[in-house]
Amino acid sequence: MAASNWNTPNLISMSRLVLSFILFGLITATDWWITSAVLFVVAVATDAVDGYIARKYNLITVLGRILDPLVDKVIICGAFLFLQMHPGSGVSPWLTLVVVVRELYVTSLRGFYEQQGIDFSASSSGKWKMVDQCIAVTLSLLSLNPWFAALPYFLQIRNAFLLLALLITIYSGYDYTLRGIKLYREKITQA
Repeated sequence: MAASNWNTPNLISMSRLVLSFILFGLITATDWWITSAVLFVVAVATDAVDGYIARKYNLITVLGRILDPLVDKVIICGAFLFLQMHPGSGVSPWLTLVVVVRELYVTSLRGFYEQQGIDFSASSSGKWKMVDQCIAVTLSLLSLNPWFAALPYFLQIRNAFLLLALLITIYSGYDYTLRGIKLYREKITQA
């Protein structure tokens, strides 16, 4: 029996989407940087929860396979987009551009390969990219709070994670490209 589209994992994904828009509002209109950082961490942490529940209780749906990565992209790309409006965040338009282009590119690759019947699930480089981007966004949000910004080496640590996010994001796109080519060649030779 097929799982209902409005099951617990998909409702968690929808709640993440709602939390992301609340986060964007906070980044735009307030100086509640610690609250924003906590909200961001809660929103991205629920990503692991919905996937775990979906796999454990066999509640994987087509909607969930579309909704979960979409919400991931909304919250990450949106966080970088809104943070770049605040010069003190350390987020540059170039970093944001790399993040958004990589997400669009990998989404397009995934759509193409899955249409060919090739499983193109997330890779370890994609998961590490997400972890580092989440740390970088959290540190960027906190760095807008004067107390955190004044901590010794805090801004240098934030900048290191932003640079690492840039490098891992580029590497991850490259890794997905190589993986896609390999999988496609294997499919052609099997045909």
